Amino acid sequence: MSQKNAKLSRRNFLLTVGAGGAATAAAVVAGKKAAPTTSQVAGHDKRGYHETAHVNNYYRTAKV
Repeated sequence: MSQKNAKLSRRNFLLTVGAGGAATAAAVVAGKKAAPTTSQVAGHDKRGYHETAHVNNYYRTAKV
């Protein structure tokens, strides 16, 4: 009988982990910000990757 109880507790654990993962994924998706508008992209936001002249020069010289 203890073997059956062990299987049931594993099932409950896996069910709980799966439900928790789904809830976490839903919370992450709901918390994401909307994509920036074109006015924000064209603005003076200094964070993140920007393709500048020296970056383009590097890409040009790194071509094989």
